Amino acid sequence: MKKIFSIVLSCWGICSFAQQIESFKTIFEDKISIRALELYDHKIWYSGTDSKFGYIDLRDHKNQKQIKLSDKNLQFRTLAQDKDSFYAINIVSPAYFFKIDKKDLKSQIIFTDTTKTAFYDALHFVNPQLAFTFSDSDPDNMLKLAEYRNGKWSMFKNNVKLNAGEAAFAASNTNIASSKNFLWIATGGKASRILRINLKNQNAEVFETPFVQGESAQGMYSIDFFEDQFGVAVGGDYTKQTENVNNIATSHDAGKTWKIQASGKNAGYTTCVKIKPGSKGKEIISVGDQHISYSSDFGKTWKKISDEKGLFVCSWVDDNSIIFAGNGRIMLMKLKF
Repeated sequence: MKKIFSIVLSCWGICSFAQQIESFKTIFEDKISIRALELYDHKIWYSGTDSKFGYIDLRDHKNQKQIKLSDKNLQFRTLAQDKDSFYAINIVSPAYFFKIDKKDLKSQIIFTDTTKTAFYDALHFVNPQLAFTFSDSDPDNMLKLAEYRNGKWSMFKNNVKLNAGEAAFAASNTNIASSKNFLWIATGGKASRILRINLKNQNAEVFETPFVQGESAQGMYSIDFFEDQFGVAVGGDYTKQTENVNNIATSHDAGKTWKIQASGKNAGYTTCVKIKPGSKGKEIISVGDQHISYSSDFGKTWKKISDEKGLFVCSWVDDNSIIFAGNGRIMLMKLKF
């Protein structure tokens, strides 16, 4: 009986991680660090260091274009889009909010934040008329959230106060996620919590998490949600990247409560997580500075599928293709199931 049970468990493990890498190749190389990606018109678009912005055609990798958004040496870690334009914000102050026309790639600065503490970690569109971007807070520790509504930027009015040393990480432009009804923001550092905004009534709530936290490099780095209820969060400590305790969590109640998953049984520090489209949260890809990992059971267990290093952000292209980007390159992975 014990033998049969062991065989069943072994088979279940093989079936759970049935995906294999069919191909994994570099499609773009440059002196750049990339932490934000967008898909549009069969192209992968990126923003990065040294004011660089551009695309690679996924149908013809030789079809590439890169421009500089500014003569200044700006560092971009955000990128988002609506129907007609891309948007990018540089880190540190002054923070320039760029709008880039999709047709001619001409850019303009539509908003500037000159506050000394300005540091925008992520930029996210909920729908074509509504976007949010989250910055490190001012000395008063109040939540600093800018809102793009119907073509204009303004600060989102709220009374949420962050803890001293609580901020966020501009690691992959993915510490903000949304559904039709909610916007979620993941914080890290001295405290790692979930901030949730009800998009219907603008009510903001804060939920504690059991995620690793307490030091400046610890906490949630990336979140993703399927519709209103299921969410997954990843992170860790970028100064201790092999540590893998309390660095993955999932929620089944719209971010109110979180359960630690695979603690001590994952590949460690992770900067980006993305739910596979159409999987309803069951299948998830994640990437960190030292690994690429995959879950096929709603984040409960994880398998390291690659030891590729220096990648920070990922995005699903289709059911079996994923784009990764990071230090000096963009890579395309194809999986077979």
